[in-house]
Parts: sequence; C-alpha cells; structure tokens
Amino acid sequence: MPIIPPRRVRPTEPEPHQARDLARSFGTDPERYDRARPRYPEAMVARIVAAAPGRDVVDVGCGTGIAARQFQAAGCAVLGVEIDARMADWARRRGLPVEVSAFETWDPAGRRFDAVVSGQTWHWVDPTAGATKAAEALRPGGRLAVFWNVDRPSPEVAEAFAEVYRRVLPDSLAARQWTTPAAEDRYAGLCARAADGIRASGAFTAPEQWRIDWERSYTRREWLDQLPTTGGHTRLPPARLAEVLAGIGAAIDAVGGGFTMPYSATAITAARVAAS
Repeated sequence: MPIIPPRRVRPTEPEPHQARDLARSFGTDPERYDRARPRYPEAMVARIVAAAPGRDVVDVGCGTGIAARQFQAAGCAVLGVEIDARMADWARRRGLPVEVSAFETWDPAGRRFDAVVSGQTWHWVDPTAGATKAAEALRPGGRLAVFWNVDRPSPEVAEAFAEVYRRVLPDSLAARQWTTPAAEDRYAGLCARAADGIRASGAFTAPEQWRIDWERSYTRREWLDQLPTTGGHTRLPPARLAEVLAGIGAAIDAVGGGFTMPYSATAITAARVAAS
C-alpha cells in the first residue's frame, strides 16, 4: 500500500482549514446537499470497517449524514461531529446522533471509538490538531480514515466546463478546479496535509493511501442540482450562480445532455498505536 511522502509547503501557501466561513457555507441548503451530493463506494466503506477493531465510529464533519448512513448500513454505530448546526439538525432528524462542535475542540468525554472517519471534510480540519483529537478518541488499533471523492472528467467535459468558468468566473476557485490539468494535482495537497498531520501527532502508524475507482452517470438536471452545493459556488450571488448554471447547462446539452463522471474514492488512513 502506498505511503504518502512528507509535503513541502511553500511559505505563502494557504491552509484550507483556515477558511472556516467557506466551510460553514455548505449548510445553506441541507436538503439539496443531501439529495445531490455523490455517495462513496461501498467497497471503501467495507474496507475501512474491516480494518477497524470494532463498529463504534465517529464521523467528523458529518454534514447531513451521507457517509454516516453508509457506515450505519454496514453495521456500525455512528456518532456525528459537525460544526454547522443546520447540517447537524438535518442529520438528527434522520436518525443520526450529532454533537455540534469543531472537531479540534470536541470533547470525547472519555469515550473510545474503533474508527474516526471523515468524508469530503478533513481539509476543513487542522490536520495536526485533528489527528491528535482522533488519537484521543480512538482505542489502540483504532482506524483514522479520511477520504474524498476525486472527480476525473473526460477531456471533452473538462474543457466544456472550463470554458464556462473562464468566461463567467475567471480566477475563481471553481475555475481553477476545471482548468487544473489533473485531479491528482488538485487533491494531492489535501492528501499530503492529512498524512503530515497524522505523522505530526505521533500517535499512528505510517499513513497509507487507499483508492477505489467508481463512476456515476449524470443527467443535466442532476449535475445542475448538485453544483450549488460545491466549493466555489455556495457563496455566489444569485445572478452570478444563475449565469454559471445556464452556461454549464448549455455545455452539457452540447455533449449529449448528460455524461458519466469517473471518480476515485481516495483515503488517507492509519491505525492508532498504543500509548507508550
């Protein structure tokens, strides 16, 4: 299994976890977020569960409970920790116990768990403080697993979308997403930050990277439904968002009215070592 090398940080490189206002913007429409966001491959969930010593799980940044419900379906007892009370309330109303807190300051209150997981969220957590908190909450041998869905659009779709963002939102986060040559370049930094934090905590085995490839087909309506829930779109003024949606809708029409998005579910994971 690949081990993640230490990251070389440029002095002016911003840290994603410092953008807490952006992190909280995802809760503006929990119903849409829960409906439209992609799930994670069952094989990834099963692999994490199999690598943990038991079935007690904490889901960090659980949002509306998308990943948490998948772990519940795999037989786990899941506790969510979520900074946004709107997201937490949505998840609670669907049967997930959630404690509202930033994970770095969350109090496990003496409880111990078999796994700490985080789907599409760990970049909003201070990587070293988060790993240290995870170690506090885990039993020896417990598994920390943080993971992302990495989108890998075809060149045709990527260029069609990039043209819209270059025209409507030049120099924006969304534009950079579609003009970066490879998904690995966009997510490598997130994975490296997570691995560095795990190493810095001194409480885990060497971090490993797991990857499971999968794909999802989108209609025009489905892609436009999820787009406002993604980073770079959640805080756009309504008129500008409408312009983006119109442009992307036209681009999807031009490629046949729908497309298949290949994804890689990529996890950074390590096991809690016994305290010395």
